[in-house]
Amino acid sequence: MSVNYGSKRIVVGAHYGLRDWLSQRVTAALMALFTLLVLGQVILSRGPIGYDKWAGIFSTQWMKVLTFTVIAALSLHVWVGIRDVLMDYVKPVGARLVLQIVAIVWLLGCAGWAIQVLWRV
Repeated sequence: MSVNYGSKRIVVGAHYGLRDWLSQRVTAALMALFTLLVLGQVILSRGPIGYDKWAGIFSTQWMKVLTFTVIAALSLHVWVGIRDVLMDYVKPVGARLVLQIVAIVWLLGCAGWAIQVLWRV
């Protein structure tokens, strides 16, 4: 005869906890450093800030690679946030799945567009 003390804990989701928390912090730190780098380049530049200046900042290969990395980090950061909100507040599984698919398609479209703009500079 087994005795059950307390209530059973119902675990929901796919146990993303620490991984999500860590990915949010790492991607946020990367985006903050990138923002400081771009602000530093803008502040230290001389003359008026126009298209030529912005194109010059993003025209070097290392800056394109870094910007690509930040776009990927931003996409991951947003996905983790959206997925967590949907898992917490949208209870019907079908509706949650549809919204997650819409979010993925939207994020891929935005990332693709940003990369297209970046590599045209």
